[in-house]
Amino acid sequence: MKKLSVIIPARDEAGNLPNCVAGIEKELEKNSIDGEIVVVDDGSRDDTPKVLEDLKGQHPQLLSLRNDGQNGFGRAVRCGLTVARGDAIAIMMADLSDTPRDLVRYWEKLNEGYDCIFGSRFISGSRVTDYPRAKLFANRIVNTAIRYAFRIECNDITNAFKMYRREVIEGCQPLISPHFNLTVEIPLKAVIRGYSWTVVPISWRNRTKGVAKLKLREMGSRYFFIVAYLWLEKYFSRGDYMRNK
Repeated sequence: MKKLSVIIPARDEAGNLPNCVAGIEKELEKNSIDGEIVVVDDGSRDDTPKVLEDLKGQHPQLLSLRNDGQNGFGRAVRCGLTVARGDAIAIMMADLSDTPRDLVRYWEKLNEGYDCIFGSRFISGSRVTDYPRAKLFANRIVNTAIRYAFRIECNDITNAFKMYRREVIEGCQPLISPHFNLTVEIPLKAVIRGYSWTVVPISWRNRTKGVAKLKLREMGSRYFFIVAYLWLEKYFSRGDYMRNK
């Protein structure tokens, strides 16, 4: 693989984007990774458009676009996929919760031959700072249920920060999740359809600026829908959607 595309959905993240973009670009350059940073403004109402315009003059690796259609994390990621040019695709958060050093570790692991790299915040070697208790409780319940339902050894499948070879994204089409449930749809489809994957420990810290966009009450039924949809594919599709090897 020669080029990495980092897709970052951003809604009202003016306070975080300068450090987010600078940190990623610094790590890519430090490790001689040819990359691009694709920030998708998902209908922001703050100064995000102006901040992105200013950042483009400072960071040659930055490509920004605006999702002017219906908003939602999944829709913003799909919008970014239409312009991403990399051989590999990483999805990161704009709130500085993800660590650019882990992005480099993902890239190195992907180049060992894996198709997908999943990060876990809850295995040996990981570090988590200031995770809200209510979300942590819900996270552990949901991830445990998914792990047993799909019989996979990954305890943090809902974590958004992952990396895929481009052919994995193409093999998981069509992507149907409009919101944060996309963070579950892509990896579960990849696993079900026969792509190789591994899990690495990562660092995560809660945002210090802005407001979290994931609302547990709103997302419960949406997560259930996509998990149920993919459970049916796993056990009843008879392999019709498996990758062509």
